[in-house]
Amino acid sequence: MRVRLTAVALLLTLVTTVWAADQFIVEDWSKHAVGAKGILDGWKGQNWGSPKYDFTIENDGGRKVLHMKSANEGSTIAKDIKGKVNLKETPILEWSWKVTVLPKGADSCKKELDDQAAQVFVVWPRFPEAVRSRVIGYVWDTTEPVGKICKSEKTGTVTYFVLRSGAAELGKWITERRNVAEDFKKVYDDDADSPGAVSIAIDSNDTRSTAESFVGAIFLKKR
Repeated sequence: MRVRLTAVALLLTLVTTVWAADQFIVEDWSKHAVGAKGILDGWKGQNWGSPKYDFTIENDGGRKVLHMKSANEGSTIAKDIKGKVNLKETPILEWSWKVTVLPKGADSCKKELDDQAAQVFVVWPRFPEAVRSRVIGYVWDTTEPVGKICKSEKTGTVTYFVLRSGAAELGKWITERRNVAEDFKKVYDDDADSPGAVSIAIDSNDTRSTAESFVGAIFLKKR
């Protein structure tokens, strides 16, 4: 019996190791207490503007998620993943999100209306970061059509990919899967190194309105 139990334990360890190699957990919110607010442990805030960080960990359908709200402001948090991932092995960024309030009249491709209810960024920092970094932003836009790709007129280092748009899917959890390496190649005509950070943001200051959304677990996975 002891030999059999040992064999089972070894098999479970092997399965867990293989599963871990197949994906990297950027964040699944499991280590954060329900009700935790603001900038969460393991994340860093932004160094511009006047963010309110109206972020709260909540239970939604039996899982922990990040609930984000914004009222005439923008808040971004970032998690350092430098040296922790190999984009050649795990190029697929997967996450779930739900938007409940869109910033009124927002348009990611126009400087004066550059607000989004939910944004997930992949960041490749390069010195000096403000002008040479490479950033891909996956966004839920208010007005731009799904599939639109545009460079931010406000932040020249950012290129937006509009994955969802408008109110048709408000209140629904949606899972996204993007091949980050392919998207990087499409934008920069270059092979992507492994990224340095993943950021999450909500923004409503340009439209002077409000926004609200939820973000679930975020992974980098094999194809």
